[in-house]
Amino acid sequence: MQVGSAEEKRSLPNIVILYADDMGYGDLSVQNADSKIVTPNLDQLAREGMRFTDAHSSSGVCTPSRYALLHGRYHWRKFHAIVTSFGQPVLDDDRLTLPEMLKTKGYQTACIGKWHLGWDWNAIRKTNGDDPKVEPKGKVFSPGEFDWKKPIPGGPLSHGFDYYFGDDAPNFPPYAWFENDRVITEPTVMLTKTAKTAEGTWEARPGPAVKDWDFGVVMPTLTDKAVEWIGKQNQQQPFFLYFPFTSPHAPIVPTPEFTGKSQANGYGDFMLQTDATVGRVLQALKTHGFEENTLVIFSSDNGPERYAYDRLKKFEHRSMGPLRGLKRDIWEGGHRVPFLVRWPGNVPANQVNSDLMSQIDIFATIAEIVNFEIPANNAEDSYDQLACWKGNARSPRETHVHNTSPKGYAVRQGDWVLIDATTGGVSNVPVWFNEKYGYRKNDFAGELFNLREDLAQTKNLYQQHPEKVTELKAVLGKILADGQVRSIKQ
Repeated sequence: MQVGSAEEKRSLPNIVILYADDMGYGDLSVQNADSKIVTPNLDQLAREGMRFTDAHSSSGVCTPSRYALLHGRYHWRKFHAIVTSFGQPVLDDDRLTLPEMLKTKGYQTACIGKWHLGWDWNAIRKTNGDDPKVEPKGKVFSPGEFDWKKPIPGGPLSHGFDYYFGDDAPNFPPYAWFENDRVITEPTVMLTKTAKTAEGTWEARPGPAVKDWDFGVVMPTLTDKAVEWIGKQNQQQPFFLYFPFTSPHAPIVPTPEFTGKSQANGYGDFMLQTDATVGRVLQALKTHGFEENTLVIFSSDNGPERYAYDRLKKFEHRSMGPLRGLKRDIWEGGHRVPFLVRWPGNVPANQVNSDLMSQIDIFATIAEIVNFEIPANNAEDSYDQLACWKGNARSPRETHVHNTSPKGYAVRQGDWVLIDATTGGVSNVPVWFNEKYGYRKNDFAGELFNLREDLAQTKNLYQQHPEKVTELKAVLGKILADGQVRSIKQ
């Protein structure tokens, strides 16, 4: 592994990725004039950098979007679903991750927060005469089935991170703190907590838990750890912090400081807390003298959860903003997400950019920033967006494929998007919502929309433009078969 010289390391920017969980396009108040949630820290971050209004995650659910972000590769080239409780790792050992790339340039790397990309649980599972490698999907494990004192391979430290602290996923067992490759407090009980949450349900799968595990302290603890880790860094070595939040994902458990402070129920309060976490991280960068030489990227893994419909009806807050669809859907609301980039002196301030952008592009863009030549068979779907971020060029990306399950793909090219399925919906849509906003059941084999004229995707043009349907089907088929040619420094 080639590590940068001391002089090169000092010249490289620090990189911080703040990754919200289930935050909708319309939850960022700077891009929702009717928002009932105020996000002052995110709004300030947007004013200090560039806000992209046509940016997308790879998937409409958690694990696949994280895979795509860290590998610079569409998730559907390998899988579609999330890692379930005690699921195996999904990152590829033979492909670079972002932290592995940055370590070749001498970066100190950390992941603090939600991992949700799998661990090799078989390494610590007790056999008790049974096969320890039985696929665990759907099985409910008890605390005594694991040797919690052993290290667990396959997690962040196996994929380029020097340090990890988190709870893996907020609603999946084990309910315990991880540090590096170990669970630091042994789970001894089965999760039994069923008290009412601030909104929605616990969504917590049964499984091993630390006694008296408190879901409400998860985000505050992660925030403290991120701030603490930043404070330990120095000006002589660049750092990369990947901070995937557990909020505003369920369980929706805002702390008392934020409870009742928004106009959008418990979720709105949890969003205020999420925004405050962003503020604390940005303040830590400033306090320790890193602000001017740090690239900060903020986004979300997918659109808002199904509770967004009730929130709209009862509190008039539209988490998906003007978009159609929620988490899991391949309509725009499932994957068009907030996307902010701040890098003082490089990314112009107070800019709004409507070019097509993908989280997959973060890989090739950072490779360009640190002058790293991406090897063959790595980050094949990632485009270098540095010139676009700097305001010197348009986005080189003209096409993007959206997918949550193998049953349906959507392909975007220019202003047009084709949903190659009878519906872009996966989550159930209330009848009142369709009636109020003019949505009708699709009677054709697919859906075609012109997003420039119809961002809300109310007018299906599938029958009116058969030539466009044929064209986009061919584009989708080529990408599925051959992949894209990334645009990186030659």
